[in-house]
Amino acid sequence: METEISKPQIDRLGDRLRKGNITDSDLRLLDEYRRSFTEAYNAVAETIRRQLNLEPTGRPAKSTISIAEKLRRESIRLTQIQDIAGCRLVVPEIADQEHVVASLAELFSDSTVMDGRQNPSHGYRAVHVIATMHKKPVEIQIRTDLQQLWAELSEKLSDLLDPAIKYGGGEDYIKELLTTSSSLNAQVENEELRLLPLRQKMERLASNVSSKIDLTDPRYQAIIDLQKEIESHQANLTLLREKVLAILRNANEFFSSLKEQ
Repeated sequence: METEISKPQIDRLGDRLRKGNITDSDLRLLDEYRRSFTEAYNAVAETIRRQLNLEPTGRPAKSTISIAEKLRRESIRLTQIQDIAGCRLVVPEIADQEHVVASLAELFSDSTVMDGRQNPSHGYRAVHVIATMHKKPVEIQIRTDLQQLWAELSEKLSDLLDPAIKYGGGEDYIKELLTTSSSLNAQVENEELRLLPLRQKMERLASNVSSKIDLTDPRYQAIIDLQKEIESHQANLTLLREKVLAILRNANEFFSSLKEQ
């Protein structure tokens, strides 16, 4: 039976990782610490599959390099890192994201929701739910298709051009590309959020109106007016989505071709 690693041991290990003074025994200790999250990760992933009928993608343990870089980048201890184990769910749009986040918060009562859409980190937009299982935190990233496409572009640029891009660095034209596309993503999300209550209101009105059309019924006229408002928002949303998709896809294809050369 393995001896449980103490919190002071883990944090002293984190200090050595931050400074780069690591030995083979440190690597073995880190590997043991990372593997201690496997049971929690598997339990979280299985709960998502069983209860939400969704297939999470991710990793049971963060890499050594990623852990060391995070310790150097942020003023935190190793025991404070909440994404040693993590998975991701990608959904079509904001309505789906809102639903999944609410479902996860209900499934994992001892969880924390971190909404990165209102104050995105260097353009990165997503919602993270930190679920606690077997006394271990497991990060669940929930992204829309557009948020995922943006994140893939950011990762690709970081790998290809400059690791600092992922954290707001890099050439000005790269920062402008990511900032512009992230801002467009925000506009898409806001438009989708405006549509949510309108569609819900439409459903409520429609459920109370007789199937027989009565043009004198004020509720029927309210439905017509609401339908026009929804169609106007939907048209604007379609244009926005097409614009941001074109930017992200073209950039992804361009930089992918550079990587292959």
